[in-house]
Amino acid sequence: MRNRVLSGGLVYCTDSGRMCPACRKPVGQCACVQPKAVPSSDGVVRVSRETKGRGGKAVTLVRGVPLPAAELADLGKALRTACGSGGTVKEGVVEIQGDHADRVIALLTARGHAVKRAGG
Repeated sequence: MRNRVLSGGLVYCTDSGRMCPACRKPVGQCACVQPKAVPSSDGVVRVSRETKGRGGKAVTLVRGVPLPAAELADLGKALRTACGSGGTVKEGVVEIQGDHADRVIALLTARGHAVKRAGG
């Protein structure tokens, strides 16, 4: 019984929704979650094209953008919209379906980022 008390606890409350298991407050008011820091980079955004593990389909990858996760997601949406294709943001890397490296480089340069084309 004692292990259950220490390892478990309130996970969801109908009044306030999901609860933080560490501080037992609603997730929106959680005091123990610290915002993730911006990953360190050399300040150069690298744009590359990749086909490995994707069934031969090309994907444009954008790495090294020095932005927090929320702003990176907004940048990914803007790039996908400008390229007219789908994509996602995974682990700090923006993936855009198709070979749009030239268009992405132009858009990032216009936004003031230092951009290099990586790969072949």
